[in-house]
Amino acid sequence: MCGIVGAIAQRDVTEILLEGIRRLEYRGYDSAGMVVVTRDSQLARLRSLGKVGELEKLLAQQPLNGSNGVAHTRWATHGRPSRKNAHPHMCRSLVALVHNGTIENHQALRRQQQQDFEFTSETDTEVIVHQVCGYLEQGKSLLEAVQATTRDITGAYALGVVSKTDPDVLVAACHGSPLVIGVGVGEYFIASDIAALIPVTQQYIVLEDGDVAELRRDGVRILDSSGQPAERQTRVSKLKTDSIERGEFRHYMLKEIYEQPQAISDTLEGRIANGRVIEESFGVDAKQIFDQVENIQILACGTSFHAGLIARYWLEAIAGIRCNVEVASEFRYRRPVVVNNSLVITISQSGETSDTLAALNEARRLGFGSSLTICNVPESSLVRASDLVLMTRAGPEIGVASTKAFTTQLVALMLLVLVIGRRHGMAEETERHIVQQLLSLPRLVESVLKLDTAIQALSEDFNDKHHALFLGRGAQYPVAMEGALKLKEISYIHAEAYPAGELKHGPLALVDENMPVVAVAPNNELLEKLTTNIHEVSARGGRLYLFADESMQTGSDKDIKMTPIPAVDDCVAPVVYTIPLQLLSYHVARLKGTDIDQPRNLAKSVTVE
Repeated sequence: MCGIVGAIAQRDVTEILLEGIRRLEYRGYDSAGMVVVTRDSQLARLRSLGKVGELEKLLAQQPLNGSNGVAHTRWATHGRPSRKNAHPHMCRSLVALVHNGTIENHQALRRQQQQDFEFTSETDTEVIVHQVCGYLEQGKSLLEAVQATTRDITGAYALGVVSKTDPDVLVAACHGSPLVIGVGVGEYFIASDIAALIPVTQQYIVLEDGDVAELRRDGVRILDSSGQPAERQTRVSKLKTDSIERGEFRHYMLKEIYEQPQAISDTLEGRIANGRVIEESFGVDAKQIFDQVENIQILACGTSFHAGLIARYWLEAIAGIRCNVEVASEFRYRRPVVVNNSLVITISQSGETSDTLAALNEARRLGFGSSLTICNVPESSLVRASDLVLMTRAGPEIGVASTKAFTTQLVALMLLVLVIGRRHGMAEETERHIVQQLLSLPRLVESVLKLDTAIQALSEDFNDKHHALFLGRGAQYPVAMEGALKLKEISYIHAEAYPAGELKHGPLALVDENMPVVAVAPNNELLEKLTTNIHEVSARGGRLYLFADESMQTGSDKDIKMTPIPAVDDCVAPVVYTIPLQLLSYHVARLKGTDIDQPRNLAKSVTVE
């Protein structure tokens, strides 16, 4: 996996393909490639290791020209990053394809094919192209060959396929991995993300699981999983070209950190009236579903999992309802106890996270109840699979390390807490108070962003460090987890987070002058307890970096560097205290010279297990 772009047109499509995969660079990848059908109906291919820029250099030396083709950026799953493992993959110069996903039965297919086909890569994708080739050599059309192949493979896939046997056809297919068709005038496109196609069209069709589509210059034919003609809605994307540009910012991550006040405002817009949350914002069936909810099950991965952990504190303390939070990939492989009248909540920036989708399907199979997704991408698989939806409206998030998606997830989750709390004894005055705090968040975040210069200076202390500890208590513990994740993602510093009370149960052994300890300390009922933990670090020669309520006094201890945070209500403190940790991670990574927007080995949308 990672990014797919394809095009069939009257004009040369090479630049369209190149620009398309360039716009998907934010997903993270290790190689890139392109194949086109030339005027004399031959397949011409170029592949490169590294960034799209390397492919562009190759194209300057060996130009490709064709009006039908596909391109890909690969994030290694089967087989190491290398030119031979890069997509597109070809078979006998007859057919070429690109693939996102994972083929679960690739080893069995490889054994079957070894007598007839030569393998040149370590990928699971190569068995697909061999299978298609075999059907073409039997006399099937490209569409028929791809259809037959999809019946032979198991797993997740999104495919873009071209062949010299059908030079005027581009075939697309998907199951468990997203793919859209871009609609132009006398030209059509495919992409794993509509963002890749914005320069050429804003009209698109979302393919459903099992669909196979035949694209020609004069039209598109879509067949469903049973081979019957299918009508799919043509939509219009609201994305704009400038929404996925960096503008004045050096990195997308910094731009997205600074977009948070507006993103939070957008999340709240139209969802609050007269000091109360409008529960219809979650969907037309929201009232009926929420009335029956007696238990919450949250499923998520990575940053979204941290958002779920914070929501658990809120749901139990404010709404008075039981909540369990689980890493989606773990939920799939154990035997959870089904609780009646549960609401299964999935959280995902992309809405395409493979493990989260699979966990939702497993929860549905087990009979957990209704589902709600907190998501940022309206056209995504999780949105389509859920009973209720609350979009975060964060806008495109290009940086691999999530920032504004996380804080808007927290805001969306608090809206949910309030509508659930109404049904479990929460006072109306409590809702009005929290709503007021939510409405004040954009201003509070703006005030914390003004600490950027001070945090930049602070980051210099981390430049020569290889490890860091993060501490928090209560709902600030998941904030500490998120801070540690950000630091390790983009600066490659090993960072761990602990509940501050756990220091004495092991982590304190690591504390010395070379181990920076970062703590978040809003002025709440746990501050006194955290202060004790702070002194435990200081007493052992540790250097403490404290993000604390401006009213907190640390004395004259030279080993404590405190960054004062404006006083905030405890219900929104996790959002506010996340911001300085994002800035710290960004500036440390910038000093270390790492690839901030596309950190090594990571992908923005994790669509494989």
